[in-house]
Amino acid sequence: MTHDRLDLVSKLYQPTDWPRVLEAATGKPSSAPLVVDLDPTTFCDLACPECISGKLLNQGRFTPERLAALAEELVAMSVRGVVLIGGGEPLAHRGTRGVLRILGEAGLSIGVVTNGTMIRQNLAELARYATWVRVSMDAGTAETYGLFRPDRKGRSVFDKVVENMRLLASEKTGSLGYSFLVMSRREPDGRTVTNHHEVLRAAELAHDIGCDYFETKAMFDDDHHIVQVPEAVVESVDRQLAEAARLESETFQLVNSSTLTALRNHVGPVQPKEYDRCRVSELRTLVTPSGVYVCAYHRGNPLARIGDAVTDNLADIWRDSDRGMIDPSRDCRFHCARHRSNLELERIDRGAGELPLAEDYDPFL
Repeated sequence: MTHDRLDLVSKLYQPTDWPRVLEAATGKPSSAPLVVDLDPTTFCDLACPECISGKLLNQGRFTPERLAALAEELVAMSVRGVVLIGGGEPLAHRGTRGVLRILGEAGLSIGVVTNGTMIRQNLAELARYATWVRVSMDAGTAETYGLFRPDRKGRSVFDKVVENMRLLASEKTGSLGYSFLVMSRREPDGRTVTNHHEVLRAAELAHDIGCDYFETKAMFDDDHHIVQVPEAVVESVDRQLAEAARLESETFQLVNSSTLTALRNHVGPVQPKEYDRCRVSELRTLVTPSGVYVCAYHRGNPLARIGDAVTDNLADIWRDSDRGMIDPSRDCRFHCARHRSNLELERIDRGAGELPLAEDYDPFL
């Protein structure tokens, strides 16, 4: 049976997750999150002008010892999936390899979101333990990559990252994704630079590298609202994706994010929500060196901070915290990928949900 990796609603009905999903749906505090986003560090070796976490970079990291202990705590809490992400670049922390081993040996599913520059140093662990690795590329050529993803000296490391991806593609046991964020920027001289014309070229490269999927996404502003783009840009992206469809097979998929779908449907930057509690916050959380937060959309927001994982045990933080401190109708007017999941949890609470599935297939709900 195949499933859409971005169909987050259907993931709620997996049998192993169902008891905690029911807790969340009925308004009870869950015993533990099912999925944890973990930022090992806030350091990054690139200097992307559009980085949504730019204001949060270089503000701390876990010690290798604390990072390993956190991994053990996640195992003990029966967390099912961990996404190593950032913030900064997760593979830049020398303790990340140990985290991959601890979580992998315990049977947890592991996702890694990376810029790809340090895949080689972490190759053995990524190839063996990562359920999926998604590399943020946002370009199809070294020149355009250098405009949007320069290193700290302003150089393009595109060729290095492509070679690293080829290495991982040849050894991986999980899936490898090529992520393309559609971006444009007005330069001081009035010119507009953009990457949207390289979607097809990037998709062809992803296929050539040996990636399992190519994902196209829309850009967010600093408050997580989808940046609106001219209709001509959306049409250009869609034409290129239509041509790239010839590359699709059982081993290579084109994936459309909900943000790109929102642009196509002209829904605008605001996503109204009528509920005042995020039920998904009982199922997912974010752990960073600066604190534990209700969710990744509120990374760095002191009003959404529920604890300090540098000093405190994660199970204690979870037990003692109130995940209802965020009111989505007021605090989450941006596009949230789990809005439909929240609506589905309300349906489940009303007794109008579906029956649980017969088998698990993807814990990253």
